[in-house]
Amino acid sequence: MTATTNRSPRELRIGCAIFFFISGFGYSSWASRIPTVQHQLHLNEAQLGTLLFALPIGLMLTLPITGKLLGHYTSRSIMLFGAIAFNVVLFLLGLATVAWQFAIILFALGSARNLLNLSVNAQSVGVQSVYQKSIITTFHGIWSIAGFVGAAVGYLMVSYNVNLFYHLGAISILLCACSVYFYSYTFYQKPKAVERKPFLILPDKYMLKFAVICFACMACENTMYDWSAIYFEKAVHAGKATATAAFVVYMIAMTTGRFAGDKIVLRIGIKNMLNYSGWFIFTGLMLAVVFPYPLVAGAGFILVGLGVACVVPLVFSIAGKSASLSSGTAIASISTVGYFGFLLVPPFVGYIAQAADLRWSFGVIAILGMLIVWMVSKIEAT
Repeated sequence: MTATTNRSPRELRIGCAIFFFISGFGYSSWASRIPTVQHQLHLNEAQLGTLLFALPIGLMLTLPITGKLLGHYTSRSIMLFGAIAFNVVLFLLGLATVAWQFAIILFALGSARNLLNLSVNAQSVGVQSVYQKSIITTFHGIWSIAGFVGAAVGYLMVSYNVNLFYHLGAISILLCACSVYFYSYTFYQKPKAVERKPFLILPDKYMLKFAVICFACMACENTMYDWSAIYFEKAVHAGKATATAAFVVYMIAMTTGRFAGDKIVLRIGIKNMLNYSGWFIFTGLMLAVVFPYPLVAGAGFILVGLGVACVVPLVFSIAGKSASLSSGTAIASISTVGYFGFLLVPPFVGYIAQAADLRWSFGVIAILGMLIVWMVSKIEAT
């Protein structure tokens, strides 16, 4: 690995952390205002679900493009371009007045988000290479903190009835400025052309259980991003501020779980941790479904946040030890399936809600928690 930089390892770590923060803060700022978008565009649940499909479509279609770009240009250059593009598109969200405009902008947001996310993860690998100890997982914890902060700011914006345009516009300007300023703190590495690989790397029979766990967890996680605030409005019948607060509570729980997870795993082991996580997800969602009252549903959201916090990194750590596959191939295979859960399941929540209601939708998603428990039972003790 050839790197050229005048920055110290600490400065490189700070630079990478800032871009993880930019990614998490920008995304949660958008997620915290999804109910506002639904109200402004007069969308029912099915229409909103269809609209939300635009983001994952944009993301998936740009996956091979981003891979090629990272083979020709430095990850820091792609990361800067992705960060600025993402935040410019975030600004445009506040200008959309009809559904088709929002769909086009969401497609662009997904494309820009893909550029930013893949490049910032490539940066984290580069920064890790200059450290003897493991630091890479802390970057994802920082993403969660950023998500919480973005959700909290969104709560304040909703509470004070701040127009979506001014909220997202201010966030866009701030994050673009941070991107440009901290670009010099990023890791420079000459691009290395990678071997041509299939667009989708699917898991083999042994890896399938890990892929299913990853799919179920990521589907639950993004369902909470997209629908938690709306659930509080429509099913719990809470006000806008309380609905946004529910999303904030979920983000706090998930962030806390990610920073506490390593210590807990040392005491109870990975398999037990995954098992409890599945039960937390199931129990939390069912509490919100059976008892749709602010305090009980809020407690349920806390359990869901704790449940989804550590599942994916722990599954990656097990799968990466596969004797039949390289760690990179093993993780890539289950990531592909997990990514589909993250991107494609939440929009279907809207269709189920339109056919029945949101409580039914969340009840169906709760089953994924039990699917995690079942798949974990098939893993050898670790």
